[in-house]
Amino acid sequence: MSARRGDWVEVAREILAPCERAPDLPEDTAKAPYTMRVRGIALEDASVGENLRVRTQAGRELEGELIAVRPGFEHTFGGCVPEIVEVRERLKRLARGGEEPA
Repeated sequence: MSARRGDWVEVAREILAPCERAPDLPEDTAKAPYTMRVRGIALEDASVGENLRVRTQAGRELEGELIAVRPGFEHTFGGCVPEIVEVRERLKRLARGGEEPA
């Protein structure tokens, strides 16, 4: 997949190699490089795996390996928690001047 100048993209760059990381990290963490992932607007054309300059929403220009073109958001706040739904309804009743059931 390729990105064109102006596309919303995500790039990654190694900040610290494993040998440069703090000595007191857990073993599995210490074996991995410390990497940065950032999203922004592509400032040039590139293919996934190539280096690319981006401008972040804060206006910073950074360079990294293109890992995604038009990335989406994959996070959630988890599944429904029935207790939270019940508390919300109770608070809405109280805010309208209703009374709590006995």
